[in-house]
Amino acid sequence: MSQEHSLPVAGRARLVGAAADLVRRDRGAFVAMLALNVLAVGAGLVGPWLLGRIVNAVQNGAGVAAVDRLAVGVVLSAVVQLLLARWARLMGHRFGERTLARVRERFVDRATALPVSVVERAGTGDLTVRGTSDVGAVGTALRDAGPDLLVAGTQAPLILAAVFFLDPLLGVCGLAGLVGIRFATRWYLRRAPAAYLAEGAANSALAEELSATAAGARTIEAFGLEERHIAAALEKIETSHRARTRTLHLRSVLFPSVDVSHVLPVVCVLLVGAPLLARDMVTLGAVVAAVLYLRQLAEPLGTILQWVEQLQSSGASFARVEGLGVRLDATGKALTASSAGGPGGARPVGHRIELSGVHYAYDGTDDVVRGVDLVVRPGERLAVVGQSGAGKTTLSRLLAGIDAPRTGTVSVGGVPVIDLAPGVLRRQIVLVTQEHHVFAGTLRDNLLLAAPDATDTGLIRALSAVGADWARRLPDGLDTALGARAHRPDGAQAQQLSLARVVLADPHTVVLDEATALLDPRTARRTERALAAVLAGRTVIAIAHRLHTAHDADRVAVMDGGRLTELGSHDELVAAGGTYAALWRSWHGDAAAPA
Repeated sequence: MSQEHSLPVAGRARLVGAAADLVRRDRGAFVAMLALNVLAVGAGLVGPWLLGRIVNAVQNGAGVAAVDRLAVGVVLSAVVQLLLARWARLMGHRFGERTLARVRERFVDRATALPVSVVERAGTGDLTVRGTSDVGAVGTALRDAGPDLLVAGTQAPLILAAVFFLDPLLGVCGLAGLVGIRFATRWYLRRAPAAYLAEGAANSALAEELSATAAGARTIEAFGLEERHIAAALEKIETSHRARTRTLHLRSVLFPSVDVSHVLPVVCVLLVGAPLLARDMVTLGAVVAAVLYLRQLAEPLGTILQWVEQLQSSGASFARVEGLGVRLDATGKALTASSAGGPGGARPVGHRIELSGVHYAYDGTDDVVRGVDLVVRPGERLAVVGQSGAGKTTLSRLLAGIDAPRTGTVSVGGVPVIDLAPGVLRRQIVLVTQEHHVFAGTLRDNLLLAAPDATDTGLIRALSAVGADWARRLPDGLDTALGARAHRPDGAQAQQLSLARVVLADPHTVVLDEATALLDPRTARRTERALAAVLAGRTVIAIAHRLHTAHDADRVAVMDGGRLTELGSHDELVAAGGTYAALWRSWHGDAAAPA
């Protein structure tokens, strides 16, 4: 998968803003978690300080009673720390789960808002990896790494502050022993982000290759392309292996450096504390307490550095997940506020659709649509006909804003469709093709995708409008589960569901690209008549081989070799005796009289 066709990756500024927004949405839990962690760390600092007091007390000849009182304090501080830490962790996990739910919901919203052409160019493998592995990595960071890092990040500076409070010189010694961690971490952080992003991209490319090969297995076998696809898969596997090995190398350098650095602060304090103690510049209790604090420091530092690796992986995953928030047009370019139809941006005025000098090539060189000029009037029924390969389906994709013309413009209401945000465009034009999908869930769930606020009455009317009488016979009505292990609609029923969603979406223009191709002629005719009644007053552009659709249309556009060769009413084109007349005679038989 080439970089120019891959889905966007969010930059640092966007990631910081997204993280801040997630915290703001649950700021109460975040503040409570932070406060509880500070209290827990404060309680944990009491124990080593009291142990130092015990050492000094014994050295000064104190009795058992005095030691016992201090020991009770140590036990109480440990119990309080345990309770506060568990409470803080509970709050942290709840915060993480709620935040992860928001990340998942936002990902689904953004994925469904992506232009179809962008997804087609990037491949479903990239989107699948982002929605599974990457979202899962973000979930691990929010649920586990986040709370642990918050605890450790609060503990480490407070413990160091406690050592400085005991004796500034001992604090300097402990801090000096941590210099090695700084250099090792800095070395790692300079290399890790790019390495983990490369690993994620390699995994996406591998997933895309494997899914495409599996989906087209029969075609690959029929054309004898097995060796080519095996070689391509092996190349993607090798690239993924090299990327994973690179991140493994980074971890193999970081972790041993950290393990050594844990011991150095304690060694520094003991080496310096001994001569200071000999000169009575520090008490034995202070040295013992400082050593205990620095041993205690190893735990939060270990936690921080352990999760640094996870955070690099999760950070790269978060960048890929948040990358879907970059608004794109049909060409894959980022939309600005004005081009997205935001405040002050151009918005369609009216429902007039106009194509001017439109050329389009899938490979960027060989045009499959050539110099098309066409105006579709609001409320018009336009049929587009032609032989297979004439460019009808490509024209429908251009009309719906799925693809952007190589040259020329396709506009609605005076605004180029590629300059409209997906949400704005879909309120203008909806494309319905032969392809359809039944989502796992109930019949109601499948319909509400198009109109989340629709009532049950509205859903039933939409089904009736497209002739889906079978829905009334389902055992649980709108609550009937659909899918592999439930009711499985056949091809015709699935297509009727797709058409019912169009009725619910209520756009002003509908492009039907062989939308009734899988229905038997009688059902197709009934569905088209029902749609004609429902879509009264709306613009309908029908791409069809069944010429009765053209007969009923206001105008007929004939495509031939990517060009618009004829345009007029059915009667006008039959009388002209051109390509359309030949198609009509072929459809009805040579002896058929013009209708």
